[in-house]
Amino acid sequence: MECCRRATPGTPFLFLAFLLLSSRTARSEEDRDGLWDAWGPWSECSRTCGGGASYSLRRCLSSKSCEGRNIRYRTCSNVDCPPEAGDFRAQQCSAHNDVKHHGQFYEWLPVSNDPDNPCSLKCQAKGTALVVELAPKVLDGTRCYTESLDMCISGLCQIVGCDHQLGSTIKEDNCGVCNGDGSTCRLVRGQYKSQLSAAKLDDTVVAIPYGSRHIRLVLKGPDHLYLETKTLQGAKGENSLSSTGIFLVDNSSVDFQKFPDKEILRMAGPLTADFIVKIRNSGPADSTVQFIFYQPIIHRWRETDFFPCSATCGGGYQLTSAECYDLRSNRVVADQYCHYYPENIKPKPKLQECNLDPCPASDGYKQIMPYDLYHPLPRWEATPWTACSSSCGGGIQSRAVSCVEEDIQGHVTSVEEWKCMYTPKMPIVQPCNIFDCPKWLAQEWSPCTVTCGQGLRYRVVLCIDHRGMHTGGCSPKTKPHIKEECVIPTPCYKPKEKLPVEAKLPWYKQAQELEEGAAVSEEPS
Repeated sequence: MECCRRATPGTPFLFLAFLLLSSRTARSEEDRDGLWDAWGPWSECSRTCGGGASYSLRRCLSSKSCEGRNIRYRTCSNVDCPPEAGDFRAQQCSAHNDVKHHGQFYEWLPVSNDPDNPCSLKCQAKGTALVVELAPKVLDGTRCYTESLDMCISGLCQIVGCDHQLGSTIKEDNCGVCNGDGSTCRLVRGQYKSQLSAAKLDDTVVAIPYGSRHIRLVLKGPDHLYLETKTLQGAKGENSLSSTGIFLVDNSSVDFQKFPDKEILRMAGPLTADFIVKIRNSGPADSTVQFIFYQPIIHRWRETDFFPCSATCGGGYQLTSAECYDLRSNRVVADQYCHYYPENIKPKPKLQECNLDPCPASDGYKQIMPYDLYHPLPRWEATPWTACSSSCGGGIQSRAVSCVEEDIQGHVTSVEEWKCMYTPKMPIVQPCNIFDCPKWLAQEWSPCTVTCGQGLRYRVVLCIDHRGMHTGGCSPKTKPHIKEECVIPTPCYKPKEKLPVEAKLPWYKQAQELEEGAAVSEEPS
C-alpha cells in the first residue's frame, strides 16, 4: 500500500478555487459592517447630572438595507445631582402644570415603579385619585425604578450596572461597594428586651454609626421607638416617630410604620449621621426590639514601612509596625478604634537585619559583631495601675506603657515605640470593681398597728452589698419608704381618730434600731 498519492494535474486548480471562495466569504463578513458609514459624534447628554444617556448615529451606504443598528447609546453625567434639583421624573410631571387637562389645571406628581410600563410618564393630580399618562415615553436617562440604576432609553428600560455602564450586570455588595466582596462592612444583628419602669422611662436600644446600610428594626410591645442623631460636625437632633410615613432625618430617609402592637423602622442608607435608636416607656408590659444592619468598617490596620536601622554599621535591625487608619477622614487614629472590629487582624511586625557592613577601623579594631548580641532588644515597661475610677458597678484603671532600651552598663532609657513592636504592647486600660453597687433590700411589712379601721404598718429596709452583707453606700434618694398606711376592714365599735395611729414598740423601735446601726451617708463614686 502506498503511503501517499501523487497529485493529479487538476489539484492545484481546485486548491486555488478553495482559497478564492474562502477569501470571498471572509471579505463578505467584513463588508457586512463595511456597508455602514463611520459612527458619528456622540450627542449631548440628556441630563447634566444623575446619570443620563447620549447617542451616536451611523448611515447605511448600501442601496439595500444594512444589517445591525444605526444608533448606539452610552451613559453620561454620572454624578449626583444637588439636593435642590429634585426628582427627574417629578420635573417632567411638573412641566405639565401649566397645561390644561380636560379644561382644568392640576399640579402633577410622579407615579413611580409602574411594573407594567416603567418608562411611560404617568402622573397623579395632587389631592385627587386622578392618574394620567401624560407622555408615552419619559426622557432618556430617567430611572425605571426609584431603587435601581436601570434607565429608560427611547421608551425601553435598559439594564445599568453599578459601574454606570449600559448592559452591565455588576452590582453593589451589601457594603455599597461596586463589584465588592463584602469585606468593607460587617453584619450586626441582635435583640433588645426592655426593662423600663416608672423610674426609667427610656433606654438605648442600639447605636448605628455613620455610613451604615440596610437597617431594619422591629419593635413588638407597647413601647415606642425614637431617634437621636449626631452629625460629623457635632450637630444633634431628635425625632419622635409619632406616625407612619417616610421622613428625612439628617438627610437620611427613614421609613417608619406604626401598628397597634408593633413598630417597624427601615433605613436604606448609607446613613449621613450617627443614629442612636432609643425606646420610650409607654405601657406596663415589656417590649422586644430585633435589629439588623450592615456597619462599615471605617478603621483598618495599615502596615508601615521599615523604620530606620538601629545601627549605622556593624549590623542592626529594623522593624515595621501597624497603625490604625480612619478611612473616613484619611488619618491615623488610636489603635483602640481598630480593636473594635473583630474582623480586623493586626499585622505582625516584620524584623530584618540592616547595615551589615563592618564599621570603619578604629584603633586597629573593627566593630563587626551584630548589634543584638551585645545590646538586649528593647522591651515594654509599665507603671503600676492607677486607682479604680469607680468603687463599684464597673470602672477602669490605667497605666503608662513605654518602650525602653538597656545599654551595656545597665542604664535604661526610653526609646521610640517602633523598636518594641516585635512583641505585643501590654494593655494600658483594664476594667476593675465590676461587682454590683450596694442596693436597698426591703423586708416584709409588719402587721397593721390597729385591729380595726385605719392604722400604719412598718418594714425594715437594709443596704445590701454584692456579697449579701448589710453595709452602707446606698443612695438615700432611692431608699424605699419604711412605713405606710393600712386599713383593716373590720369596723370599730368605738369612735377612732381619723389620723393614723403611730406605731408602738416593738415595731417602730426595731425598725429604728436597725437603720441607726447602718446609717452611712457615703454614696458610691
